[in-house]
Amino acid sequence: MQTRKLKRLCVVPKVSGVGGMVSFRGRLLAGLAQRGIETTDDLNDRPIDAVLVVGGTRQLAGLARARRAGIPVIQRLDGLNWLHRQRRTGWRHWLRAERGNLLLAFIRRRLASGVVYQSQFVVGWWLRWYGRLLGVPHTVIYNGVPLEVFTPEGEHDRPTDRMRLLMVEGSLAGGYEEGLANGIALAERLHDSHGVNIELMIAGKVAPELQARWDAEAQVPLLWAGLVPGTEIPRLDRSAHALFAADLHPACPNSVIEALACGLPVVSFDTGAMSELVLGDAGRLARYSGEPLTLSVPPIQDMAHMTHKVFQDNAHFRQKARARAVDAFGLDEMVNRYVGFIESLL
Repeated sequence: MQTRKLKRLCVVPKVSGVGGMVSFRGRLLAGLAQRGIETTDDLNDRPIDAVLVVGGTRQLAGLARARRAGIPVIQRLDGLNWLHRQRRTGWRHWLRAERGNLLLAFIRRRLASGVVYQSQFVVGWWLRWYGRLLGVPHTVIYNGVPLEVFTPEGEHDRPTDRMRLLMVEGSLAGGYEEGLANGIALAERLHDSHGVNIELMIAGKVAPELQARWDAEAQVPLLWAGLVPGTEIPRLDRSAHALFAADLHPACPNSVIEALACGLPVVSFDTGAMSELVLGDAGRLARYSGEPLTLSVPPIQDMAHMTHKVFQDNAHFRQKARARAVDAFGLDEMVNRYVGFIESLL
């Protein structure tokens, strides 16, 4: 049976600011526009062929009305809120995180006609926490980037007299301070055990008191880039020798895909979706001997050894990083897969 063509899509919620959801939404809308597919963010702005919920929305009544009208509702799912279950982040944060999980789970079970997961790891995570859905099609679509923008060619200020290890995170707070500590420990181990002249650059929101503490305690130079506009990320990635992906339970981080596209090899722990994203010599993944969900102390020495290898043959790893992105993370491929999945439900 021939599927209908997608002509008009409602994408909710409407979001602004910085972060992975904002980047994804903007890139998807641009790709749809190039294909002549109209979009709206108003569930009442009919006619629409389908609704794409990016994560969750409080517009539950509007989604229910769309379903009753025979309009498919597709939910795109990231990972789940989990740090609040392992760290004391305050009761307000705990309630907000749990409420967010329940909202996502309700849409998934009660309102979604189909589900797009960001990685195979995310599929398993949702099945473990909230069970399998019967009769609801799902697929895995990795995030994509415009490969003509995120490219190894272009301006950079990569140092030649030292190695630069880069971290790119939206925020290193709310429990994610552990990632910063691990990044600093990695840089220090590279310096002390491997004799690497190294600096660590941190892009992301960091509390001033945490920044001051690490400036006083760290045994390697720290460069604080702050929140970097999306337009500056390609130059930032090209200006480093490796990206340290700090999240211990990553679903499908844009920072990793953007780095690979810019020819920046990625080093991280073999947790979450990292083994799906970083293949071959696109980087190196160190075995995590503990349980990431318990935030056990990771084995930094193995990662330092692997990162040193990436530094030693950086040109080779840079070439393989770009090749991995071209093979799997192009924006056109991502948009085509979303359109194909949505059309299969029309």
